[in-house]
Amino acid sequence: MGLFSDAYSLFCIPPITNMLGRIYYPHPHHSSQHHLPTNISLAMIAASLLGAAAGQLVFGCLGDRMGRRGVYGLSLLIMVAGSLACGFSACTTRGCVLGSLAVFRFALGVGIGGDYPLSATIMSEFANRNTRGAFIAGVFSMQGFGILASSMVTVVVCKIFAVGSRAGGGLSDQHTPAGADVAWRVILMLGAVPAALTYYWRMLMPETARYTALVENNVLQAARDMEKILDLPLSQIQEDKPLDDDDFALLSTRFLRRHGVELFSCAATWFLLDVAFYSSNLFQSQIYQQYLTLDDSTDVYEEAIKVAGLQALIAISATIPGYYFTVFFIDRVGRRKIQLMGFTLMGFLYLGLGIPYFFWRKPKHAGFIILYGLTFFFANFGPNTTTFIVPAELFPARLRSTCHGISGATGKIGAVVGAVGIQRAWGSSGEYNEGDPDSKLKPMRAALVVLGAVCFLGTVVTYAFTPETMRRSLEENEKERETESDVPAVAL
Repeated sequence: MGLFSDAYSLFCIPPITNMLGRIYYPHPHHSSQHHLPTNISLAMIAASLLGAAAGQLVFGCLGDRMGRRGVYGLSLLIMVAGSLACGFSACTTRGCVLGSLAVFRFALGVGIGGDYPLSATIMSEFANRNTRGAFIAGVFSMQGFGILASSMVTVVVCKIFAVGSRAGGGLSDQHTPAGADVAWRVILMLGAVPAALTYYWRMLMPETARYTALVENNVLQAARDMEKILDLPLSQIQEDKPLDDDDFALLSTRFLRRHGVELFSCAATWFLLDVAFYSSNLFQSQIYQQYLTLDDSTDVYEEAIKVAGLQALIAISATIPGYYFTVFFIDRVGRRKIQLMGFTLMGFLYLGLGIPYFFWRKPKHAGFIILYGLTFFFANFGPNTTTFIVPAELFPARLRSTCHGISGATGKIGAVVGAVGIQRAWGSSGEYNEGDPDSKLKPMRAALVVLGAVCFLGTVVTYAFTPETMRRSLEENEKERETESDVPAVAL
């Protein structure tokens, strides 16, 4: 449920961005031509992503120093507080409202970021080697349901407010009712509900046995905790023999020799994936624009419902199935092959969208939406899931959460890079040259081609540096790295 909350809070923003444009930057004559300034739109998105990067670094480190359980609970509480605070972004000027919203989105992002390394580490340390990939991927698939829930909640909330506004005579195609300024706040605040429930359930669970045994060196307590979870007597609990733990520091020469390549691989592939994945996901309202049939008769609620509806369609038809294909195949095919396949096919799909972009844009061609949906399918049946799993399997217990946090934070920086790039491309698409009728489409076409190239680069990095971790215990993965470190290696 933690990852469900993460996805809900991050991906409810596309329809809300449209609502904010209607409310705070209305067009004086044409309601369908409202425009949220590029810098404001980027601030709304970048704030939560930068907060997530900070949260991954801070909570990843704290998870290794203070334990997974308590620190995970703290990150969930920050998510609850951040979600609720977003609804109270109330001031007398629009600049103050949007500025305070960006601050609260950053705080929310910190909590979301903390959830990533801690969730992955907790799941990897509770799972067994044979089904660990499917177990983590199954939990990670809750992201898809979080995206779907954000769309469904948006539809329900907007319909309720639309009915109320029509009953009061305050809704028309040229007028944005005051209730719309409440509706987007309700959508954001409802993200606190699953986070609060997750906090309650997580506090009922003990610390992970691997952390207790390998980091706190309390093997007896670890066995007692596992006895409660597995409902087995101590005599029947078997565990791999712990490694002799050399006390080398993070990013020391010895660490880089043993784990530097793996850390580079995890961070680089996550960065490249998020450049493409988040730029496509967070700007769905712009990408869908030609399919929305918006005109001056479309009111604020109807527009948000249309954006959320298309977002839900992509989630049901492509995003969620992609997660479950990974659940089924990851312990049969392996992480590395799935990641290679996903990056490669995403690259071809983005090129298929970008190179003939003028062809897709002129008619309302269904082929564009189909290819666009397939990018999400192969992101989730591919690197979006595997980049989350692999860092939780490669590193020693006392550095596992920290290294996952470093990898994930690098990914979120990639998300910011992708979001800024695609938004700038979309903003440039408004520039029209009378001598070139297609001039306003060229920046978006170039952006899609660049995303294809980014995915192919992800294929290269995966092929060159990403190891396979399937059906090996966490201790065996660590032991293999220890053995390889006996051979001289080039420090990164």
